[in-house]
Amino acid sequence: MSERKVLTKYYPPDFDPSAITRTPKHLRSTGPKVITVRLMAPFSMKCTQCGEFIYKGRKFNARKETTEEKYFSIPIYRFYIRCTRCSGEITFVTDPKNMDYRAEKGAKRNFEAWRDGKADNHDETTDEVLDRLEREEGEEQEQLDRDKMAELEEKTKDAKREMEIADKLDEIRVRNARIERNEALGNDVALAQVKDEVDEAALKAQQEDEEAARKAFMTETGEKVKRIVEDESTPETQAPAPPPSFARVKKPKKPLVNGLGIKKKAKPSLV
Repeated sequence: MSERKVLTKYYPPDFDPSAITRTPKHLRSTGPKVITVRLMAPFSMKCTQCGEFIYKGRKFNARKETTEEKYFSIPIYRFYIRCTRCSGEITFVTDPKNMDYRAEKGAKRNFEAWRDGKADNHDETTDEVLDRLEREEGEEQEQLDRDKMAELEEKTKDAKREMEIADKLDEIRVRNARIERNEALGNDVALAQVKDEVDEAALKAQQEDEEAARKAFMTETGEKVKRIVEDESTPETQAPAPPPSFARVKKPKKPLVNGLGIKKKAKPSLV
């Protein structure tokens, strides 16, 4: 236990310090500077050796290396990680031009819908970049103008549609008002029409009856036949009744006794 706190070391008599090939730390970094960092996978990738999928956000203990490449004085960094299944080395570098990361070795980046159709422009020159930006700006301006024209056409169509709707509503209101007015006068008009129809039918029937009667009481020569009215209740042998007389007939006067209601006693017979 006392040996662990010893401050002096034992050097043998034949010890030669020049034979030690170990380089001090401050003299070791002759190449690119490499440090260990803790990071998360910046994109989903697939290992090219075992086919393992590494999803975005997976944490790794990676080695960070500063490369000699730069983009407008912005240094480009390289990161070394290992596959979680086969421990194969995977490297990817920063891409400050596109503000993204780029897979370099050991893994393939998965398909991403938002990056579909975008070509990798890592080898573009400055002139090509300027031309591309001008072309994109022109396309955006053209799209904006086209959107304004489409918006104006849409507004015109909406105004025309609103005018047509207003016209149709006016027609409907006029028709409804006419229908309501006809309904208000409908009863009187209907009664008058029915009365006229009944009168016409009665007049027509009367004319037909008169025409039938005229045809029935006309002879072949066109003479009108007359009807003889006879009284069947009076026999032919009975004499005609005398005409009535309105002369006053005097009645005989009654005796006064009888008129007073006094009864006269009968006299006894003498025989």
